Amino acid sequence: MTTTVLISGAGIAGPALAFWLRERGFAPTVVERAPALREGGSAVDFRGEQMTLLERMGILEDIRAKETAMGAQVIVDPNGKKVAQMPSVFFSGEVEIERGDLTRILYDHTKNDVEYVFGDWITGLDEVPDGVDVSFAHGASRKFDLVVGADGLHSGVRRLTFGDEEQFRTDLGFQTAGFTVPNHFGLDHLGLICSVPGRTVMAASGRDGAALNVSFLFTSGTVDVHRRDVEGQKRLVAERFADFGWEVPALLDGLGDVDALYFDSLSQIHLDKWSKGRVVLLGDAAWCAGPGGSGTGLAMMGAYTLAGELAAARGDHEVAFARYEEKLRGPVKISQKQAAGIGTFLIPTSRFVMGYRNFMYRVLGSKPMTKVFTWITSRAANAATLENYDVPVAARG
Repeated sequence: MTTTVLISGAGIAGPALAFWLRERGFAPTVVERAPALREGGSAVDFRGEQMTLLERMGILEDIRAKETAMGAQVIVDPNGKKVAQMPSVFFSGEVEIERGDLTRILYDHTKNDVEYVFGDWITGLDEVPDGVDVSFAHGASRKFDLVVGADGLHSGVRRLTFGDEEQFRTDLGFQTAGFTVPNHFGLDHLGLICSVPGRTVMAASGRDGAALNVSFLFTSGTVDVHRRDVEGQKRLVAERFADFGWEVPALLDGLGDVDALYFDSLSQIHLDKWSKGRVVLLGDAAWCAGPGGSGTGLAMMGAYTLAGELAAARGDHEVAFARYEEKLRGPVKISQKQAAGIGTFLIPTSRFVMGYRNFMYRVLGSKPMTKVFTWITSRAANAATLENYDVPVAARG
């Protein structure tokens, strides 16, 4: 009998897991709260062992066809003067793609034999001896053998299974707002980074030369705005950056017309265990690391491992979940440690820290430091081992 698996979240981790579950003979269903695939979003990169995973999935060429092909990142002061320059590998890895493009690729590779349900979400989970009874906001209740929460930092599955988010979330002290506007900078496969104490603005244009991807990052302080209040978030960003200078006034003018705004804290999730009974967490829902922690690649490595262990255990979820967690705990620890220190490099909190940051960028960006620098940025990406799960179809489900 085929094992049915409900996956909450059609971002990246969810469809990646659906891909491998289907390959292993399981029957995955993906439910997504948004009415359609989420477009746009910041760029994500892959490096090291993660490149082998993309090849094994057969999607590397699709990704290369959509890669940003970003060049250097140039650090400038508020007067626009160049302070330092970082090679593309620092921010863009071996291949970089915008999040929305990657989501589309994963969806296109799974949509023909994976059930997707958009515009709905899980409201209740009731484990019974032979499965999990799942209730939804709109659709009829259904039973699945297993449930996976791949629904991000603010995971609903995690809340229903383990409790409120505040127990497990560690805020790193920074907030980010990301959006896309017309490329009035005229940037061509180039990124600019401008900082003042407590605030940073990043603007870059890659494959789509007409679009400028913008990120505002700032020390959190008091952020009294609901995460679904887009207009309130816009007002907050405008207030925090009103006196920034540089090119910010023009960017803030463009922010007013933006429909899709990504606004959230830079946070990590720390759980003693990623599973409970027949429910398991994956990616940011389980271990959100934050920027610089190779989170997207690690989530996809986790999806590969989880599906492989379920197949190897012939659907025995207790054995599979334990092995999955055992193999990912170490890499996640490295990822979270690396990401925890990136905040002050992205958003230096004082003039002293900013001066030190710029000095380190100049050192790490120099040619003699290339190999050391590549090792540093690839450490989290290479922490997870890509094992071979050659499980016969007859042994699955």
